[in-house]
Amino acid sequence: MKVAIYGQTYQDNALEYVGELLDELKKEAATVVIEKEFHTLLSTKQNALGYPTFTISEGLDATFDMFVSFGGDGTILRATTFVKDLGIPIVGVNTGRLGFLSTFKKEEVRKVVREFVQGAYRTVERSLVAVDADFDIPEFEDLNFALNEITVSRKDTTSMITVETYLNDEYLTSYWADGLIVSTPTGSTGYSLSCGGPVIEPTAKSLVLTPIAPHNLNARPLVISDDTIIRLKVSGREENHLVSLDSRIASLENGKEIVVRKAAFTVKMIEYTSESFLKTLRNKLLWGEDRRN
Repeated sequence: MKVAIYGQTYQDNALEYVGELLDELKKEAATVVIEKEFHTLLSTKQNALGYPTFTISEGLDATFDMFVSFGGDGTILRATTFVKDLGIPIVGVNTGRLGFLSTFKKEEVRKVVREFVQGAYRTVERSLVAVDADFDIPEFEDLNFALNEITVSRKDTTSMITVETYLNDEYLTSYWADGLIVSTPTGSTGYSLSCGGPVIEPTAKSLVLTPIAPHNLNARPLVISDDTIIRLKVSGREENHLVSLDSRIASLENGKEIVVRKAAFTVKMIEYTSESFLKTLRNKLLWGEDRRN
């Protein structure tokens, strides 16, 4: 078994759970590599580990069985930039708070290995969205995709922007808002949800357009087919606006058109039998916790 480990954990006691994972992997005689910067962090808190390392550009290939992410959902979003289109299944160990993607509690980290060895899991393919443009966006040159969402939003102003929106070359509307989110089913429990968007089952073949604080009050989130090609053009009082791919952000000049579409590859997520998406919804959104039930 070959396992890659990545993390961005800031809790003092969280790193000891990485040690527990490594101990469990050692019992299985697994080959382990650790992301270079995370390896350095671990070495400062524990004895020098001596494990081989990987970076965003080298050290990983399609022969790995599992990519373990230590942190919150944001860490998993960054993990996808390492995995890219290699097809390595990702699992998240939650050292943060909510965690729709990082579903395993850090206290149960040994189960990540045990249940994998037992085969008590399935691999779910998650779709991504990608951004294209007729001009260079240096920040997205090599990583133009996002697992959760692509967002256009206002910059350096309290004034709203206008987002002219076309679906498959047909004009939809011009959102007058703080911005617009194009969300995947995976991202439906993220930024889109906090802006009033729907929860979507992760394997649904859909995308969601969710306006951010729209001034045209009849604007509502719109669920569309994931093979739709979306064209966006922003105008407003300022010269620039922001485009974000998950946590990566670029500043673009107003009036330039970008195209958003489903990415050509998917990311594999490990869904353990004990940690299903529906169980996560019940636990994280407190469904069924109404005292009248």
